[in-house]
Formats: sequence, structure tokens, C-alpha cells
Amino acid sequence: MSITRTRISRRTATVLATALLAVFVPAESRAAAAPDPPSRLQRDADTLRNDGVTGVSVRLETPHGVRTARSGVGDLRTGQPVATDGHLRIGSTTKTFVAVVVLQLAGEGRLSLDDTVDAWLPGLVRGHGNDGREVTLRQLLQHTSGLPDYIGDVVPELSAAGYRANRWTTYTSRQRVALAMRHRPSFAPGAGWAYSNTDYVLLGLVIKAVTGQSWEHEVRARILRPLRLTHTLAPGNRPFLPGPHARNYQQFEPDGPLADTTVAYLPFDADADGSLISTAADTDRFFTALLQGRLLAPAQLAEMQRTVEIPADRGFPRGTRDGLGLDWTPLSCGGGYWGHSGDGFGYLVWPATTADGRSTVTVSLHSRPGDESSATRQLHDVTALVDHALCSDR
Repeated sequence: MSITRTRISRRTATVLATALLAVFVPAESRAAAAPDPPSRLQRDADTLRNDGVTGVSVRLETPHGVRTARSGVGDLRTGQPVATDGHLRIGSTTKTFVAVVVLQLAGEGRLSLDDTVDAWLPGLVRGHGNDGREVTLRQLLQHTSGLPDYIGDVVPELSAAGYRANRWTTYTSRQRVALAMRHRPSFAPGAGWAYSNTDYVLLGLVIKAVTGQSWEHEVRARILRPLRLTHTLAPGNRPFLPGPHARNYQQFEPDGPLADTTVAYLPFDADADGSLISTAADTDRFFTALLQGRLLAPAQLAEMQRTVEIPADRGFPRGTRDGLGLDWTPLSCGGGYWGHSGDGFGYLVWPATTADGRSTVTVSLHSRPGDESSATRQLHDVTALVDHALCSDR
């Protein structure tokens, strides 16, 4: 009983003190103490929320420090906010990690980017006009191989029911490649550009053929441990996100309900093309180290940044070019940024780093819409946020 009285008396005293302070502090001082208006970073995050994203998180690191913004909620059921630097599925951002390992092996003389796929994986790429004797590792890295994408074969029904029915299905890397080989190539090797997740599944197998270790082992040994990326992991076929994390939601049809897709869709969330889990802080640190030359020798980094044009109708921001596991996108203030986005059912991650590695931002969306117009509008919001963030620091 005495504890309750003590708490009441303290609360009462606090209220009285606050009231007296309001009386004696001049009005102009009280006005000066009013909350600051939302930053541009926060306003841009709120724009994404207003355009239908359930939860948004942004982390911007510059020579002036770290700024963050969150908007929306991290859990529709409880209303909890988006986790601060929570764990994220980074999807195809995984490809940049894999590309770094391949380029390190090239720098060590253990492989050549002009090696054919067949030199390391004899007979695997065959059938329906696909021929690993004609495809080089460079073409795999840059999506100029023409090899078909296996993704369509592991998503038999694009619906909430299909997600739930198939999310536990597992495939080996060779099984994924075999699915792709049932289709004809998009073009002859080197004759065009088409994004294919099969390319990076093959690169994961090449890493194993060269080193005797899995691509996950090599990423840990060559990147995660040296950079102390302690919150980045390759979960394999373990489908759950470690905490803390926001929940992810996918709308499978226009105006349809949102399905909770936080649990991985193992048919395409479990291989070298897109399985890593990370945080915004770790992702920023990785791209900073890469662009500052701490992961690759100058010759290999230059190879990685040798780009080709991405056709305008492929859903990338205007002017984006593709390097070896690394994309370049122009900025409105001049120059551009490097990065590699990743997405899957219910999430999108967009890392972006200036050419000198001094400023980097990672934007994370925790829901994806079911119609193309909403997806296009949200992508415009993301690229505008990144442009504002990296240009304002100049």
C-alpha cells in the first residue's frame, strides 16, 4: 500500500512540476521546444506507407553519422512497430556476395571468368538448345548467358494457397538447374540480357567445384567473418527468420487480402541466387567495404563494375546498368550508385552505395502488392527515397 502511495505521489509531483514549468517558461521558449518537422527521410518513408506498404524501414549511413526512419507497422495483428535494424530476407542481394567470392577466386588464379560452365560442371547444362560448353562464368555473373530461369517451375500456383502448399518443398541446386533445362534459352550466349536466377545457382555449384566447399562456407569465410557481419547468415532450408524482425505480407491478387509470408518460400529462398538473411546495418557495411576496395583487388573490382545496358522494359529504374553481380543506377544530382536489390513473397530490399563507398542506404519494404501499377508506384517511391538520401548528403 505504501508503494502505491509513493508512486501516486511521484506521478502527482511530476504533473505539478510540469504545469508550473509551463506557467513560468515564456511562450516563445515553449514554441522553440516544439517537435521538429519530419525529416525528408521520414517523409519519404511515410510516402511508401501511404502507397500501401505495411511496414518500411530505412537506414542511411554517411560521413556525418547514421540516420534511420520507420513507418507503418511490423505486425498487422499486434500493431507493433517495424523492428529497429531487424533481420531481413535480402533475396537477390545474395548474388553480390556470391559474385564477390567468384571474383576473389579469379584474382587468386583458381578460375577464369572466361572459363565455360562445362569446364567446371561437365554435362550439367544441356538440353533444349542450352549448352554449357558455350556459356562463360562472366555471362552467368552478368545475366548474358541466355539460360532460362527456373523460378517459374517452382511457383506452380501464384496464390496464398499455392504459397502455403509449396513453401516447404525443397530442391537441390542440380534439381533447380534441371528444371531450367526443360526450356529453351532466351538467346545465344552473349547475344542479349535477361535476368536468370539459374545463372547464380550454377555459380554456387562452380564455387563448390573450385574450392571443395559450399558457396555458403566460402561467403562466411571470405566475407562475413572478415567484416564481422555477425547478423548475416545463410539459413539453407531453415525457413524461419531470427528475431527481431518485421512480418512480411504478400497480396497475391489485386484488391485481395494480404497473406503472411514471413516464413520462407523454400523453392526459391534457399540457394545461391537469393537465400541470405541480414540486417540493414550489415548490408550497408558489406557494400561500403566492397566499394572501398576491402573485398576485391582493384582489377577484380573493375571487372565487377564493367557494365552492360539493361533493356528499358525489364522493370529496372531508367538508366540502370548491370555489372557482375552489381548494378549501377544514375542519380539526379549526377553520378550514380551501386547496389543489388532483392525481393520475394512479401518483401523488397534496396541497398544503394555511392561510388566512393562513403554513403550507403538500405530500404526495406515488408509487403508487396498484387497489381503491377501499385508495384511500379512503390518502386518509384523507393528510388526517389534513395535519390533524395544520397543527393542530399552532397
